[in-house]
Amino acid sequence: MTHFGIIRERKNPPDKRVVLTPHACQKVLNTFPEAKITVEPSPLRVFSDEEYREAGLSVASSMETCDVLIGVKEVPIESLIPNKKYFFFSHTIKKQPYNRELLRAILSRNIEMYDHEVITNAKGIRLVAFGRYAGIVGAYNGIRTYGLKSGQFNISKAEDLKDKKDLIRELFTVSLPPIKILLTGKGRVGNGAKEILDGMKLREVGFEDYLTKTFDVPVYCQIDVLEYNKRKDGQVLPMQDFFDHPEAYESDFMRFAKVSDLYIAGHFYGDGAPFLYTREDVKHPEFKIQVVADVSCDIDGPVATTLRASTIADPIYGYNPNTEEEVPFMKKGAIAVMAVDNLPAELPRDASEGFGDTFVESVIPAFFDNDKEGILERARMTQAGRLTERYAYLQDYVDGKE
Repeated sequence: MTHFGIIRERKNPPDKRVVLTPHACQKVLNTFPEAKITVEPSPLRVFSDEEYREAGLSVASSMETCDVLIGVKEVPIESLIPNKKYFFFSHTIKKQPYNRELLRAILSRNIEMYDHEVITNAKGIRLVAFGRYAGIVGAYNGIRTYGLKSGQFNISKAEDLKDKKDLIRELFTVSLPPIKILLTGKGRVGNGAKEILDGMKLREVGFEDYLTKTFDVPVYCQIDVLEYNKRKDGQVLPMQDFFDHPEAYESDFMRFAKVSDLYIAGHFYGDGAPFLYTREDVKHPEFKIQVVADVSCDIDGPVATTLRASTIADPIYGYNPNTEEEVPFMKKGAIAVMAVDNLPAELPRDASEGFGDTFVESVIPAFFDNDKEGILERARMTQAGRLTERYAYLQDYVDGKE
């Protein structure tokens, strides 16, 4: 018997998402008779306690009786229960300074930590992620930001709408001028953003037409790394060469920046890759982009206009290309930047359903098949009060040496 506990989210600002929805819990119990699930009561969760009860689930505060505790965001140190297995986004694998004490507490309390971010298959591909919903909400927010910046329309915030269908319904009230929208990335995030643009019935065009032609309707172009990067020596090689030798490449993004009005950044940025555009690039008189929806949200990095993460409550700020400083986004000459770093939280019901489906399919079986695919082993960061071998690189971080 494995007893799972669905823990209440306690991080501030509050997050309404959950890993296992009532339907997902039912699927676990129907598939694995040796599983038991208890749901900790929560006044904030997008699925109410009553919805879990109606699905036949036990709602109780007794998390101490559970073996495996499952949440979304970091668990406050004072709420960690010793000697348990935990699943949540710990935000420690990149040695984030603000969570050093959390990882120390996990070790000192003999907790087995499994981070959602490192739940992968044998090839290292992530199995569970909210990326699709980050892309969906990010693209919506990008269109909304364009409306505010241009003064042409003002649609509802995503957090005030129920689901993806509502977002698209709201976008159908918008009449976009013949602008060009650039989307980088063809993974979960980029394709999530594409769902919104396609849902609006926007016309997709290839990058050559996008760069050279004008249109009398709004269009978008989705590009990948070899469209916005080029080898310094002029060779054209397969995409794997870029991942193997990122230092051999330089950005070719400016040709897109000269013709784009709205840019949605949905790419994954790897260490050593060229920045898409720099602060100097933004100063170029032909840099045309007026609105940036940075879903990837790497601070002071490859998308140079992203100075900081913004919040769901206050999602947009301005970037002054000349001073390289933050200004009000409506100020003349400012580029409007939407860089919310927890976008899926604006669509908590849809995001929870999508995440839960993949968690049930990819992770839960590992508890009942002796982890034959190695999914739990790869994601286990700590065990018996120590970092596991795969995560031993974090020891200096834990010791305060980095």
